[in-house]
Order: sequence, then C-alpha cells, then structure tokens
Amino acid sequence: MKKWPVVGGLLAVLWLFVNGFDATGTPVEMLEALVGALLVGVAVGFPIAWATRDIYTDQTNLARTVRIVPSAITYVLLFVRELLTANVDVAYRVLSPSMPIDPGVVAVPLRVESDLAITTIANSITLTPGTLTMDYDEATNTLYVHAITGRTNYESVVDPIRAWEDLALVIFDEARSPDDAPPTDRGGEVSGQ
Repeated sequence: MKKWPVVGGLLAVLWLFVNGFDATGTPVEMLEALVGALLVGVAVGFPIAWATRDIYTDQTNLARTVRIVPSAITYVLLFVRELLTANVDVAYRVLSPSMPIDPGVVAVPLRVESDLAITTIANSITLTPGTLTMDYDEATNTLYVHAITGRTNYESVVDPIRAWEDLALVIFDEARSPDDAPPTDRGGEVSGQ
C-alpha cells in the first residue's frame, strides 16, 4: 500500500485534534461539525502528504503499522506523564526558597540506532522541563543530557529515557528488542555545572 495516503489520513486526524470542532448543539449538528472539520483536515492533510511523498518510503506495511499503534500511544502517554511531572517538579524547585537545583550532564548510551528514533528521544528529552539534550556522540551512540538534578539523581534522568527507548525500539522497528539490556553505563554523570 502506498504510504502517502496513510500519512495524509494521519495528518487529517491530527488537524481534527489541533483545531477541534464545535461540540455544542444537537447530535446531528455535532456530527456535521465533526465531518466538516475532518473534511478540512483531509483537504489540508492529503495535499501535504502528496507533496512530501519523497521524504518517506513508497510503501507501508499496514499490519506493522497497526502492530506499533499501542506502543506509539503508550509513548505519547508516558511523555505527557513525564511532561506534567517535570513541570510540577521544576516549579517546586524554582519556587522553593532553598532552590534545590544540582545540575549536571549525564551520558546516556542508547540501544536505538536509527536517526529517527534517536531524534525522537532527544526531542522528548529537550521538551521535558528540567532536561536538555546537549549532544550526541555517534561513535558511542550516546546522548549527553543536561538535567537540573543530574549530579544527585542519575536514575531520575535515565529512567524515563529508558522507558521511551523501550517503546522506540518497537515503533521504529530497531534491530534490538526492549528485552535487551541497555548498554553499560559509559561513565554516568559527565560533569556538574
């Protein structure tokens, strides 16, 4: 099956989530609003997918796509949970009179190897308050993460990254499995700031 129509459909649904629709009125009016918003999403999503079809592979394996949906949903839910938790944690640290911040840079060796999986994890780290992906060492397949608790709480920095990585191994069809042990720690904390 061609991949660009699948991408177009996903973009149409994404459009629906981003823009929403008027959910007031009678059930018929709500259905009309939903269909109208989805049609606008299709009118926007499919042309974009067609215009960018050279960026991704021609064909898609629909069975594989269906198989990874639970992992992708779990990834998003874990990310949102970490995002909310980190927001509260950073707010507490900033508002606390003692300001319990002990920043440091942590080396996190990865099992994922594809550029897309590494970029997804690195962006998830950077989008989470209190952490920032600083660098990636291709030779050792290691991310360097600056964290506000990097020197005192290595596990709190690495544990969410490992959970995302377990899911990314499935989502991006990596050679390794989530059951494989993470690479040995190549030094843990790199430096305190």
